[in-house]
Amino acid sequence: MLKFSNLIFAIENSIATITINREDKLNALNTATIEELRLAVRVIYDDTEIRAGIITGIGGKSFVAGADISEVAQLNELNGRKYAEIGQEVFRMIENAPKPIIAAINGYALGGGCELAMSCHLRIAVQTAKFGQPEVNLGVIPGYGGTQRLSQLIGKSKALELLLTGDIIDAEQAADLGLINHVTATQEQLWEKTHELLNKILSKAPRALEMVIQSVNAAYEPGQNGYQTEANGFANCCATQDFKEGTSAFLEKRPPKFTGN
Repeated sequence: MLKFSNLIFAIENSIATITINREDKLNALNTATIEELRLAVRVIYDDTEIRAGIITGIGGKSFVAGADISEVAQLNELNGRKYAEIGQEVFRMIENAPKPIIAAINGYALGGGCELAMSCHLRIAVQTAKFGQPEVNLGVIPGYGGTQRLSQLIGKSKALELLLTGDIIDAEQAADLGLINHVTATQEQLWEKTHELLNKILSKAPRALEMVIQSVNAAYEPGQNGYQTEANGFANCCATQDFKEGTSAFLEKRPPKFTGN
């Protein structure tokens, strides 16, 4: 198990769980935490025993309450640009991970926390969670991809309203807008639902899951032809043993046994 200063990293049943571990700071993201997150996500990419990931926060109050304002307050135009670009790079790693990553949102997901959740492939939240991009209240804008992903998830008009007002919304509102996938009543149910959904996903062929993520993301990548990416992914799957197994199982009216080959 990897040891970090600001994260807890654990692997169980082929699922890696990354827990932001700065409870006294409401799990706020600082530069050190972002760099540790990069290393943890790289393990999810590289470890063949890991099939999926979960990102959550320690405690029952906050997923990630935002960026560490004491650090942000020291930024200027030059290092501010680099600060944003590094965060965008790490969150893009999460978004483009070839294995599904779910955000289990156990509390406040504000600013950088909302951006982190949006970079994950799916989002499940406890009903007490709060969401928002309140950066305008500090005289700045989101820097970790919030202006882009929020528009993709809930549409331009509503995204602009939340970004321009800095308003905070609850989990039910977030679900209605399409910002999150599911809401649970309790923290215990949050964990149960996250694993239930991941286990359902992981019953499918790994290569097909990877190609779905790649193809959907291509629709939002400048210069990429999403339809061509989809056709290439379809062809890629057709070359696998799992494709032969899946089609045979369907014709034979039995559950498929995917191996990742």
